[in-house]
Amino acid sequence: MLTDIGLNLASQRFDRDREAVLARARAAGVQRFILTGTSVAGSAEVIILARAHAGCHATAGVHPHEASGLDDAGLARLRQLLADPAVVAVGETGLDFNRNYSPPAAQEAAFAAQIGLAAETGLPLFLHERDAAERFLAMLRSHRNDWQDGVLHCFTGNRETLHACLDLGLMIGITGWVCDERRGQELQALVREIPDDRLLLETDAPHLLPRDLPAAPANRRNEPAFLPHVAARVAQLRGQSLEAVAAITSANAARLFRLPAAS
Repeated sequence: MLTDIGLNLASQRFDRDREAVLARARAAGVQRFILTGTSVAGSAEVIILARAHAGCHATAGVHPHEASGLDDAGLARLRQLLADPAVVAVGETGLDFNRNYSPPAAQEAAFAAQIGLAAETGLPLFLHERDAAERFLAMLRSHRNDWQDGVLHCFTGNRETLHACLDLGLMIGITGWVCDERRGQELQALVREIPDDRLLLETDAPHLLPRDLPAAPANRRNEPAFLPHVAARVAQLRGQSLEAVAAITSANAARLFRLPAAS
């Protein structure tokens, strides 16, 4: 049994066949899903989806791309959403200086506010970082007494960033990036350095379709049904069995997100 800790099920690319997407995933052995909220409105949407589908839970937060739109009213609404029983984490939040869709100052303000919400609620952080590792880590360190735990999802950083995150107590989410023979070589080397109790798996679907997937779909859409392919690659790189990686990562997800016992 696998757990996909990062699924963008509200994406328009799933509008025509959400039920079938989840059915295919379950048939492939993926039984639990964390649906990612990336804006106030989007978080409300994934909460509705999580309530409607067995095995689904949600995050509620504002992605750094959307940070400039987070005002006091949005923060108040986000606080309400975080009280919903379907919500298991604060985020997706963090810093992304790659494209700066929101100015860095706005990103930092939104990130700090959401760290504050994690302190209020006791929920873990669902984190994003791209081209902003130094400032991202500095903010987490300066607020270390305010948050309990979290995961840096879709990790693509270097060894220094990985070990800095591990030192902070974070879990690490691995996607199909590890299957990319061009861009994923550094991650392939680093994945074996993640302790068993810090490893998580995700698809980030519909994004990040594994490049080495046999018979890739013509529409190039990633699905949670492809998580076993990612898990198998991770297992190979770590010198572990697929069954061990599935058990380890599902147990880690249950612990981090305080999920109920599996039926």
